[in-house]
Amino acid sequence: MFIIGDFARHGRVSVRMLRHYDAIGLLRPARVDPHSGYRFYTAEQLARLNRVIALKDLGFTLEQVGAILDEQIDAEELRGMLRLRQAELEAALEAARARLGQVGARLRAIETEGRMSTQDVVVKKIPAVRIAELSTVAASFGPHDIGPAIGPLYEELCGRLEAAGVTGFGPGIAYYEDAGRGDGSVLVHAGMTVPEGTVVEGVEVHVLPGIEQAATIVHRGSMDDILPTVQTLARWMETNGYESEHYARELYLECPEDRSQWVTEIQESIVRA
Repeated sequence: MFIIGDFARHGRVSVRMLRHYDAIGLLRPARVDPHSGYRFYTAEQLARLNRVIALKDLGFTLEQVGAILDEQIDAEELRGMLRLRQAELEAALEAARARLGQVGARLRAIETEGRMSTQDVVVKKIPAVRIAELSTVAASFGPHDIGPAIGPLYEELCGRLEAAGVTGFGPGIAYYEDAGRGDGSVLVHAGMTVPEGTVVEGVEVHVLPGIEQAATIVHRGSMDDILPTVQTLARWMETNGYESEHYARELYLECPEDRSQWVTEIQESIVRA
């Protein structure tokens, strides 16, 4: 048998943790000296300790761990709990990847500050265009909210257009508005240019008004890396005495499968400051 300190070292846990597990009945010592109160454990109990730690690291509560180990739940319930936890961990991992991508995008924006020439900005008139669109509300204008909102919109929109037999649609145009909730949320519009007479059930078709005077700049690459481009546009506006009227539009000129090869024109309606 092992005294509690030795058992803790072999199990790579703390003595304090073992005392807690004893107190709640999760892992009782094999024997307790009636005179000294010393706890003793057997090597066989390491197997139960390993399972306790593994289940706890999966996110189960200690109460759930005890029920699992003592077979108070059946195999089907256990499978359901494990599947749910698996889904939660996968979602957390995906969220962490997204946050890592956002941090990377900000770092790239910092590294490229001032490298893009404001001479790439072109002022022009944007004509009105007929679009079919779907819309949704994003919690903010940040890329972590816009990206997950606009991607599914375009997938659904293109699917509906194809199912309706609409041909020759595109390129895509995205535009944004305040959602009017006072919380920074944004109404996201995902549109595709379509021929006159297009009618698709569940899809709004209308003429998107033109822009009399727009400052435009072409972004080459993934939309995840658009910050340096839009901030170059902002510097140009300040230098030349303009201010923005609305959120910028995005005209998707080329959208191959490789997102690093995308070509997008940013169109910002401007007026003299």
